[in-house]
Formats: sequence, structure tokens, C-alpha cells
Amino acid sequence: MNLDKLLRNNIRNLKPYSSARDEFSGEAMVFLDANENPFNAPYNRYPDPLQRELKDKIAVIKKCKAKQIFLGNGSDEPIDLLFRAFCEPGNDNIVSIDPTYGMYQVAADINNIEVRKIKLKEDYSFSAKELLDAADEKTKLAFVCSPNNPTANLMDKAEMLQLIENFNGLVVVDEAYIDFAPGASLLAELDKYPNLVILQTFSKAWGMAGIRLGMAFASPEIIRIFNKIKYPYNINILTQKKALELVQQEADKNAWVELLISERSKLVELLKAFPFVVKIYPSDANFLLVKMYDARGIYDYLVENGIIVRDRSKVLLCDDSLRITVGSPEENEILIEKLNELI
Repeated sequence: MNLDKLLRNNIRNLKPYSSARDEFSGEAMVFLDANENPFNAPYNRYPDPLQRELKDKIAVIKKCKAKQIFLGNGSDEPIDLLFRAFCEPGNDNIVSIDPTYGMYQVAADINNIEVRKIKLKEDYSFSAKELLDAADEKTKLAFVCSPNNPTANLMDKAEMLQLIENFNGLVVVDEAYIDFAPGASLLAELDKYPNLVILQTFSKAWGMAGIRLGMAFASPEIIRIFNKIKYPYNINILTQKKALELVQQEADKNAWVELLISERSKLVELLKAFPFVVKIYPSDANFLLVKMYDARGIYDYLVENGIIVRDRSKVLLCDDSLRITVGSPEENEILIEKLNELI
């Protein structure tokens, strides 16, 4: 893959901003290079712009190289960077499955990029051929969310590999929910495919949505481009410190995932008993998509009783459906109790 050919001309020629912490990293007795206030340590110092210590820890957990990792302000930052680096506004386009995570469309709209959407099949699977057929010489990115949001299903690996092997741009596989899925991440394929970008997050399985930390995994060449155009100190020192603390508690994360998968199964069986539940779609994520009679009425009823779910009824292929996150055992029990009151 000729990555240089995919890049926008202005990004190829860009001279990146060089911060004080880019020019020197490590320990010293006195720091007088960044115009920092000498008081209120350690928060007076700019954070490591490349988050080196944190990336080293993540690389061990994810079984990849630190130079293959980009850390962003949520996964939304690398999504936006992909558009800013590779898509010429008003000229290029992307292909994406539909329905899927809404930020791909928002990032495309902000960057004035056409989105060519390929409707999922009735079982929510996708066709690599249809995505490839929709692409042309100006198609720079292909987005596949797996497990997908809001449909909750893991996409077929053979179809994803077919897309990666035959697409002339970058294939972005969003694995935000991969910890809850029976299939393995595509991270093991990273060295084989230079056009593959994988997105993951600390928001779901790791329980860190509040610190806003997303991960992108790609070839070192793509990671260098991200680092070239990102804001210098995109991950603050508080986020880095908290993430360093929590990544050392992987056993807790694994226990949470195991419990949530178990609760997901229980919730499916309990929801099946309600007469207003039409269908519960198979889930490989930490949520369920549930088709119901009078979905909006049930949504409003739950809101009135202090229980918030998502009404996805206006989303393509999700008519009359609520998206219900799998909560703690106590939260799930409250949900079922309130739904029982409707019978």
C-alpha cells in the first residue's frame, strides 16, 4: 500500500508543531524549557505528548508494539484524524455499513466528506463485495464496527478480511465492544495488513468512560501521521495517571466482563417472557437491541420511573427497538421489576 499516495497534500507537506516535551523527554534536575509554573507539582508540568509509559503497558496487554498505538480523547479523536489526514474535503468519500455508530457520519460531515452507506442484511451481517462495489478512486476509508452499534453483532471475519485485502484505502475496524464478543480481535492481523486501523476504547470493558481515552492500532507509519497532526498534549496528565493505575487491574476488568456476559444471558431470558417483546437480537456486546410493541411508550414509561435506555426506533432496520445496556445485577433487577408492572 502506498500510504503517501493516500495522504492529503497539505498533510504530506505539513511541518508539525514541536513542543518542549517533544524535544526533550526523560528526567532532569531543573526544567526551564516550557515556560511552566515551577509550583504545584506534578500538575504544573506538561504531560508526555506521546504517553510512552502508558503505551508500554498497553502493548503488553494487547500483545502488540508500542509504536503501533495511538491514544486519543476517546475513539472520536482518531476517527476525526483519519478524515483530516486522508480525505480531501469536498472531493473524497468513504464507505460504511448502515446502521452503525453515528460519529463516522458526524466526522465526515464536519470534514465535508461524502459517506456512501451500504445497508446491512436483515440479520445485520454485511457484504464486503457491496462495500467494495460502492468504492471508487476517491474512496479513502471504509468503516466497519464489530461488534456493531446499535445492532450488537460481531461481523464475519472472512468478510472483513476480504474487505481489507481488496480495498485500496484504509479499513477502519471499530472494536469498542470486542471484549464482550466470542470472536478474537483483529489485532493479531495488524502486521499482515498495512491498510488496517483498529479502534478500541477504555470506555466499555475497562469502565473508564469518564476519563475519555480511546486507542487506535495501526502500522507505525499511520501512527506517525496521527502524531504529526494531533494537538500536542491531547491526553492530559490526570487521564494518563488514572489509566496507568487501572491497566494494572486487568483481573478486575476480566471479572466485570465475565459478570456482564452472564447478566446479558439472564436479561435475555427474562425479557423473552414479556408479551410486548417481539424479538431480542443476538448480542456480542454489553447491550441488547430489543424489538417491542409500542417501543416509544415503554421508553417513556421507563424514563418516568428513572430508568434510561435508548430509543433506536428511528434508526434504519431498528424499527420499534430499544437499546438496553446490560447493567449491574441490581440495576437489571430494577428494570425487570418495572417492566413487570406493565403486565
